[in-house]
Amino acid sequence: MRILITTDLYTTETNGVVTSVRNLSNELIKKGHDVRILTFSENTHSRKEGNVYYIKSMPLEVYPNVRMPFKTTNRHRLMKEIIEWDPEIIHSQCEFFSWPFAQRIAKITGAPIVHTYHTLYEQYVTYIIPSKHLGHFVVRTVSKNMMKKVNTVIAPTHKVQDALHTYGVEQDIRVVPSGINLEQHKQRITEEERAEKRHALGIADDEIVLINLGRLGTEKNLDELLVFFAKARKTREKLRFLIVGDGPAREDLQKHAKELGVENDVIFTGMVKPTEVQDYYQLGDIFVSASTSETQGLTYIEAEANGLPLLCRQDDCLKDVIEQGENGYEYTNEEEFLNCIDRIAGDPEWRAEASKRSEEIAATFDKETFADSIEKVYKNILEHNEIEDFELIGASNN
Repeated sequence: MRILITTDLYTTETNGVVTSVRNLSNELIKKGHDVRILTFSENTHSRKEGNVYYIKSMPLEVYPNVRMPFKTTNRHRLMKEIIEWDPEIIHSQCEFFSWPFAQRIAKITGAPIVHTYHTLYEQYVTYIIPSKHLGHFVVRTVSKNMMKKVNTVIAPTHKVQDALHTYGVEQDIRVVPSGINLEQHKQRITEEERAEKRHALGIADDEIVLINLGRLGTEKNLDELLVFFAKARKTREKLRFLIVGDGPAREDLQKHAKELGVENDVIFTGMVKPTEVQDYYQLGDIFVSASTSETQGLTYIEAEANGLPLLCRQDDCLKDVIEQGENGYEYTNEEEFLNCIDRIAGDPEWRAEASKRSEEIAATFDKETFADSIEKVYKNILEHNEIEDFELIGASNN
């Protein structure tokens, strides 16, 4: 198959959409498909590198790493090349600036569009529209109208599928969890390396480390974790909080930690190299999250692949990710969070068993299974289109 993937995001390393696109394209290529990617350059110059078309763009100071193209015209030389290549199917990954490109190419070539709805924008729309009610209305209306223009919608989780149904989306929706490259997260640092790296961050051998890794945005609800951590520290002094990553909320989070009196117990590492992410996961003892903005939450699966038990605010995206009491816990309030911390921190044997179970669960989200499932979606659409074309030809002959 000739498969075109369109995406707003591709040059940044720390993003779930980028991870999903790269894993999908790499696995489809292994299967023998001709895959090309249309995205935006990090500057004002267009170029082609291998199978990736970079359209010139400029930064949009609304959300980090978001860029917008100068134009979407099909007269662009790279657009002409893609149209001449004549994709059989287009897989759109974003609803904003690459969307018009996918629409134009589909209109000219007749290729059906599959769209993955990665993000529940109701959690993010306040970056642009202060009114929460108005923001939700806009998200629901725009999403419904946009999805009318695609053949099939891919939802990473049932949480996303349910949300789209509430928006009134009537298109065919398939639930396909985004795959993850687990090889990096199967790598293990030695006990000596772990101790050395923890000491470098000021963490003692006998301290229990809560870890959160990802982008520091207000939608991630890290403020809640800081408050709960400060409460937990009152009864467990050998508790530290490691926050790995960067983002617009970092400065406010650091101020909040100081206000809570735990600035010396909360460690902000800033951005780390993608090749070293697994090392940081393994410095922790419990992965924690208070976010309800995730559609799938690849960091949860990464944490599991690194052998961490999870303690996360209850959310529909955690179905099939956390088995309550087996590899972690979901909490709904402060009391439950603190009780779970006591339970997990005080039971090293349970943590060892939970670590094994986390690794087993993570294995079910491998990128090969992901690509197999997406490939089946493509084939079903193309076969269905062939049947419809055959029926139309037969009807016209009669």
